[in-house]
Amino acid sequence: METIKRYLHFVKPYKLQIFATIIIGILKFAIPLLIPVLIKYVIDDIVDHPTMAVDDKTTKLFIIMGVMLILFVVIRPPVEYYRQYFAQWTSSKILYDIRHRLFTHIQKLSFKFYANNRAGEIISRVINDVEQTKDFVITGLMNVWLDLATVFIAITIMLFLDVKLTLVSLLVFPLYMISVRYFFGNLRKLTRKRSQALANVQSYLHERVAGMSVIKSFAIEDHEQKHFDQHNSHFLNRALTHTRWTAKAFAVVNTITDIAPLIIISYAGYHVIQGTLSLGTMVAFIAYIDRLYNPLRRLVNSATTLTQSIASMDRVFQLLDEKYDIDDAPGAIECKNVEGRITFEKVSFAYDEKDGPVLENIELDIAPGETIALVGMSGGGKSSLISLIPRFYDVSEGRLLLDGTDIRSFKVRSLRDQIGMVLQDNVLFSESVKDNILLGRPDATNEEVIAAAKAAHAHEFILNLPEGYETKVGERGIKLSGGQKQRIAIARIFLKNPSILILDEATSALDLESEHLIQGALEQLAYKRTTIIVAHRLSTITHADRIVLVDHGEIKEIGSHDELMHRKGLYYDLFQVQQLDH
Repeated sequence: METIKRYLHFVKPYKLQIFATIIIGILKFAIPLLIPVLIKYVIDDIVDHPTMAVDDKTTKLFIIMGVMLILFVVIRPPVEYYRQYFAQWTSSKILYDIRHRLFTHIQKLSFKFYANNRAGEIISRVINDVEQTKDFVITGLMNVWLDLATVFIAITIMLFLDVKLTLVSLLVFPLYMISVRYFFGNLRKLTRKRSQALANVQSYLHERVAGMSVIKSFAIEDHEQKHFDQHNSHFLNRALTHTRWTAKAFAVVNTITDIAPLIIISYAGYHVIQGTLSLGTMVAFIAYIDRLYNPLRRLVNSATTLTQSIASMDRVFQLLDEKYDIDDAPGAIECKNVEGRITFEKVSFAYDEKDGPVLENIELDIAPGETIALVGMSGGGKSSLISLIPRFYDVSEGRLLLDGTDIRSFKVRSLRDQIGMVLQDNVLFSESVKDNILLGRPDATNEEVIAAAKAAHAHEFILNLPEGYETKVGERGIKLSGGQKQRIAIARIFLKNPSILILDEATSALDLESEHLIQGALEQLAYKRTTIIVAHRLSTITHADRIVLVDHGEIKEIGSHDELMHRKGLYYDLFQVQQLDH
């Protein structure tokens, strides 16, 4: 099976540990298999011995029990400990490797992927589904082999005791195999559906927890409860369907395995009565039946567990198989010593071919150190245009050049190292203020962090926080005001010190005092850098070297503020409307 083959690539580095765990496990399971032989020996050769004296019987009993006590008290406990430890250690290491690979993978996936997939479902695959695959390692690669080894050892010992009685014990084996094959053929599909339903619940919950302020502000708790109940009910139905099928499987298989002891007791009891079989052999066989069919029952459990694990593997590999829209081209070069000239050559772009282009035939040349402002109505294509520069998306037609080189020729990470972005809604992580600033350059010193904060006019308010730079800001920076979040976002750009600066509505949602502080920080940040500003409030970009008006995916006007006002075109009309509104 292809899924299992792929999973075994993650297992391969730990094959020696798995082999050692199996050997230790066989020893652990083999020791209890001596008990039925011990019972036979004690009954036939000690207790029921016709000529041995009582004192000799007692001495023999205590000697053999002393040996067994050493075996079970001294030898078996460390064997049990190391089997459990190595099994858990190995499976945990494999899961660590898979999650490491998944996180590396999802960081390379494009914005298009995240636009089409819910965060909760991605998290479910990385956490829940990967955790489910642990059972494949513990059960499929270890316990199944141990149970099969136990069955093999038990049958071998039983054959030495009595061949005919052993064959009678195995009469129900064919029925067992047929029932397992029948019932577990459909379980993988049911398990996959159950896992998907659970992922949907998690996705819905993740979105609603993140947007709890919206739910509360609109007082729609009852409405959201109904929607959650729908998702939860869907999962319940999938889970109950899965449970019904599993319960049928266990009912049939356990009934078959329960018949075996009844057959052996009847057959062995008859031969003991006839005097053709010793009592000790009968008791030993009854004990072995339990040790023979218990592993078989566990194998049914294992089949259920493995089916669930393989269904989870399918979902994990489905995520790993997502193609990269943005990737390094063969022979890609490092992007360094950037001057900052950005050239759009007949660039067109569409998020999806069937939806049509959002940018058409863009021709724009931005000189090193120049400040360009992109303006226009919402939905005109401004944000789409700037998202092409760091290769969040690739152009559909034409070329985008940096210092005369197509940006697709650069290694993506080295290209993005040269670009700093300040957005309208900058994401802060729930760690400390210092950690969030360090995102700009993780290896920066404390002095450099403080210098960046001062440049962003953030140092003063940071010192007034309860723990200063070590203050936790909460998820998405919820403990900070809008202006404070923006200044931390600007501080990390100062720390990054990029060659190209992109400001996308960086001050539009702020109060006047915050905007004044941040505007000063942004002007200092833009000094001698190629800067592209996206703005709605035209009064904030009158200082730009050139203003580019983008409308319906096309460049309609280019010029300085004075030139465009003198031309009295679309920019002039837009500026007049905003002045009247003001």
